[in-house]
Amino acid sequence: MVHGTYNPYLVALSILVASFASYTALDLGGRVPPAQGRTHRIWLAAAALIMGGGIWSMHFVAMLAFVLPMPMSYDVGLTVLSLVLAISAASGSFYVISRPGVSRPGLVLSGVFMGIAIFGMHYTGMAAMRGPVELSYDPLWFALSVIIAIGAVAFRTTDPGQKLAAAIVLGIAISGMHYTGMRAAVFTAHATMEGAHGGLDGTTLALAIAGFTLADLVALFAFVSKRKRAEEVLRQTRADLAHIQRVTTMGQMAASISHEVMQPLGAVVTNAQTAVRWLGAQPPDLEEAREALGRAIKDGNRASDVIGRIRALAKKSPPVKNALDINDVILEVIALTRGEVMKNGVSVQTQLAEGLPLVQGDRVQLQQVILNLVINAVEAMSGVGKDSRRLLVSTGKDASGEVLVVVQDSGPGLNAECGDRLFDPFYTTKSNGMGMGLSICRSIIQDHGGRIWPSPKPGAGASIQFTLPSEVASQRVA
Repeated sequence: MVHGTYNPYLVALSILVASFASYTALDLGGRVPPAQGRTHRIWLAAAALIMGGGIWSMHFVAMLAFVLPMPMSYDVGLTVLSLVLAISAASGSFYVISRPGVSRPGLVLSGVFMGIAIFGMHYTGMAAMRGPVELSYDPLWFALSVIIAIGAVAFRTTDPGQKLAAAIVLGIAISGMHYTGMRAAVFTAHATMEGAHGGLDGTTLALAIAGFTLADLVALFAFVSKRKRAEEVLRQTRADLAHIQRVTTMGQMAASISHEVMQPLGAVVTNAQTAVRWLGAQPPDLEEAREALGRAIKDGNRASDVIGRIRALAKKSPPVKNALDINDVILEVIALTRGEVMKNGVSVQTQLAEGLPLVQGDRVQLQQVILNLVINAVEAMSGVGKDSRRLLVSTGKDASGEVLVVVQDSGPGLNAECGDRLFDPFYTTKSNGMGMGLSICRSIIQDHGGRIWPSPKPGAGASIQFTLPSEVASQRVA
């Protein structure tokens, strides 16, 4: 049996490489869920490339740290295959973890993919070794190394402290698997075996690792800098469009909103006049005057609430996410649109589930989504008889435990082509529409970690539903 030694400086460097790659990959992986289309695929590929390349680099730095008393080299084909395997399996892990509302089984599946990336790369890299030794493995240490690799669950977090901790844990798991796997390796001298030749020697391998890592980091830095600038411009543009869409919607509802304000203000004046009459009676009826003033205060507060909602929707301000009861948000929108709904002869029903978990979100943005869906439903029912105009807003929980909101109408419904393109920018079925409302809704919901989609509805009408992760789930992955 042949025993090797370790260079402690290269061992420390290998652990540092694993942790650094993990942090960078987690940072890129955090950008995958809110991205869409080609951008989603780009971030996913970048995260997989950094994670897989980091595992590969860590392994071969650690192999350089391992010194045997005879020269060793590495088969080029298997060395490249180990890199491809690490990147491919890491991409599977990030794909699973980036899906909206990832469940506990999803986390386990992500860990399995990450484990395959780690131990698959490791043992493929070990198989690439060429030299006058015969390689075998202790089954118990081999099994332990596989368990450690699968235990390296991928994380989704945007908090810098949590991200750093997650990177350290993942880096230790990668390094721990490697050095446990090396403990499982048994090297036996074989006199009849040829010496190391025809592959990569230590110096060439070191240069290859350094070149790959340096090129990877330079390309990554340039790419991330460019994408960050583009994302900031896109984020500001979306915020401006969302504000314009809110103000436009409020303008369309101006007559109905003015009624919602004037009605309680008129009641304030009426109750104040009533209180004056009771106070002027002989003798003054203080109890009746007090009741009239109480009603005036109540109506004044109602008018103030309506004005406050209007100001919040019209105001241009950065989003602020807090713990919210989605039922309260819905009721606020229903109250704001009451006049518009009544003017169009629509019957509104709500089925709001009790005991729903709070969601982490921006109140104004979520109000904008619900407001847009309600107004769209009201407009869609303009072509049906007034006795048939029904709007149902319901809440509940879906199979994964996320909060579910459903808006259903009794309008003409959606055809298959319309359903596929409904959330595309500038696509609209209205003669006077811009086609931005539902696209903005999708951006808002995805920014909150949820998803929105049309669903089949029995009979006439359309049904749009969206999900939002609970506050607890948002804190776990945010």
